[in-house]
Amino acid sequence: MKSAQERTAVRPSHNRVSDPGSHGCRAVSAILSRIGDKWSVLIIQRLGDGPRRFNEIKRIIGGISQRMLTLTLRNLERDGLVSRTVTPTVPPRVDYALTELGRDLLKPVSALGTWAIEHTPCIEAARARFDAAEAAQKPQQERVSAG
Repeated sequence: MKSAQERTAVRPSHNRVSDPGSHGCRAVSAILSRIGDKWSVLIIQRLGDGPRRFNEIKRIIGGISQRMLTLTLRNLERDGLVSRTVTPTVPPRVDYALTELGRDLLKPVSALGTWAIEHTPCIEAARARFDAAEAAQKPQQERVSAG
């Protein structure tokens, strides 16, 4: 007979993110790959200040090509994070804004961006230490393999 603790034990769920091969894991992976790419993060942060036009977004985010901006905005719209509003003027005015879901994502995305900015010096220092250690070991490894 099982004890009370055994009868009430929480059983693993098939929806856990850590389950290899689970649908949940694949879904989370796909979503994180979309919202985690650098252009999506930057666009979501910039739209956090309010609706913007295409060229305004392009100007604010230096280095993004027109094609990449178009693709990223389209994907964010498809995922329900960004809305696209066309005003019938000549030329047509197109505004992009965060949806409610996009605004909900803004907080963790901004936290991640803030963390990255605050920790850039630590990460750069760690990279320099790692690279220096690798460079110091390389001549030693070459001597061992040549011998």
